[in-house]
Amino acid sequence: MSIIQLSKSKKAIQADRILLCNNSKDLEKSGLSDLELKHIKSQEKAGRKSFFLNNYEYYTFIQFIQEGKTEDLTRESVRGAANLLGGAINSRSIETIQLLDFCKSGDLILAFCEGLSLGNYQFLKYKASADKDRNSLKKLKVFSDNVNQKEIDELQALIDAVYAARDLVNEPLSFLTASQLGKEATVLGKRCGFKVDVLNKTKIEALKMGGLLAVNKGSIDPPTFIIMEYKPQNATNKKPVVLVGKGVVYDTGGLSLKPSDGMMTMKCDMGGGAAVIGAISAVSKAELPVWTIALVPATDNRPDGNAIVPGDVITISDGTTVEVLNTDAEGRLILSDALVYAKKYKPSLVIDLATLTGAASRAIGKYGIVAMGTADKEFDELKVSGNVVHERLVEFPLWDDYADMLKSDIADIKNIGGAIAGANTAGKFLERFTDYPWIHLDIAGPAFLDSPDSYRGKGGTASGVRLLFNYLKKVSKS
Repeated sequence: MSIIQLSKSKKAIQADRILLCNNSKDLEKSGLSDLELKHIKSQEKAGRKSFFLNNYEYYTFIQFIQEGKTEDLTRESVRGAANLLGGAINSRSIETIQLLDFCKSGDLILAFCEGLSLGNYQFLKYKASADKDRNSLKKLKVFSDNVNQKEIDELQALIDAVYAARDLVNEPLSFLTASQLGKEATVLGKRCGFKVDVLNKTKIEALKMGGLLAVNKGSIDPPTFIIMEYKPQNATNKKPVVLVGKGVVYDTGGLSLKPSDGMMTMKCDMGGGAAVIGAISAVSKAELPVWTIALVPATDNRPDGNAIVPGDVITISDGTTVEVLNTDAEGRLILSDALVYAKKYKPSLVIDLATLTGAASRAIGKYGIVAMGTADKEFDELKVSGNVVHERLVEFPLWDDYADMLKSDIADIKNIGGAIAGANTAGKFLERFTDYPWIHLDIAGPAFLDSPDSYRGKGGTASGVRLLFNYLKKVSKS
C-alpha cells in the first residue's frame, strides 16, 4: 500500500471500513443499527478486541484499542492490531479501506495507519508469482478530525522511506553492489530532494580511507563512499546532524570466513547504510527544517587473492594504524573512515548505525538496539524516540577497560578485543575516531528477521529509520 489519504468529507461512504474505538460506547452514535450494536456489545463482553460485520455489500471491521502499561506500549499495541487486521483485509481482496476515528485520538489513528501500512509491505521483485501473491490493499482513507494533512504527509514520507530501506536490505548482492547502492541513493535523492555525491575508488584512495580500501581488497567490485545532504533554508540547526551507516553489501567474513549458515543472510550487512539512506529520504520528503548529512562507506567483504589477512596492519584516514586480527570485524574498519570524514562538518551530533556484532544480537535479540556513545543529553532524547516508535535502546557502557582490550603489540590499536564484551569493544574502537558528540547504534538484532514479527515482517525491517525520523523531527522543532 502506497497511499494514505485524509478525506475532506466528514461522512464515510457505505464501503469497506474500520471503526477504531475504545469500547462499544464510542459507537452508539456511529449510525450502526441496534442489531449491529447489540452484536458488537456481545463480542466486547466475550473479550474480543477485533472482529467484523458482513453487510454483504461491504465489511465493517471493529477494532477496540487495547491499552498497554504506557502510552508508548498502547501505540505499539495499536500498530500490532492494525497489522493483524491487514491480513484479514487482504484475505478478502479489499483494495481500499476506510478508517473511521471513534477513539478521538490522532496519535492512535496515526499509529494504526503506520502499523497497517508497514505490515502491508512485500518484496516480490524476483517472484514469478508476484501478481498473484501481491496484497490487494492499495489505499487507506482516513476520516478523522484529530489528524491534519501535514501529519498524514509526514507519515506517508516515513512509510515510503521504510519501504525503500527494506527494499535495499532485501536486494541480493547480484544486484546491489556498492556501486549500485550509490545509484539507488542517487535516485532517492532526486525523488525526495536531497543532494547525493558518490565517491569512486580513485577519490577514496585520494582521501586515504585505508579501512574501506582494506576491506575492499578481496573484491573485484570497487567500493563507493556515498555522501548525502539535506540543507533546507529554514533549518533550525546551525551545525548538521550527521548519520553514518555501515554499507557492507555482503559479508563473507573475508579470510576469517563465516560458516555457511552464518552467511546466508549477510546481504543485510548494509542495514545501517539502508537506514540512514531511508532516514534522510524521509526527512527531506517531509521537508523537516533540520540540516542532515548521511554518509555510507560501501563495499562487499570477500576472500579473494589480495584480501587482507589476519595479522595485516592498515592505516585509517586519520593516520591511526590498525592490526587486523579478524577480517570478519570489518564493519568498524569502514566506519572509522566515515567517522573521521564526519569531522569536516563540525557536527552537532553524529549517529552511526551498523549491523556490527553478533554480541549485540545475542545480548538483547530482535527486541531492541544496543546503544552507546558520548552524547548524554542527545542519548536521553533518542531513547525517548526509541520508546515512541518501539525501536528501543539499551545503553551499554564504554568504560576505558574496553580500550585496554584493544591494545596492539605492533600497531596503535587492534580490531577485536577478545571473546567477551564484543559489542562494547566494537563501540570503543569506533569512539577513537570521534571528537564530537556521538552515538553508536548496533542494529544487528532487529535489522533482518528470519520469521515475521508483527508489522516489521520478515527479512529487512529498516530498523533505525523510524527512530531517526522521530528524533530529527524533534531536533527540527528545537
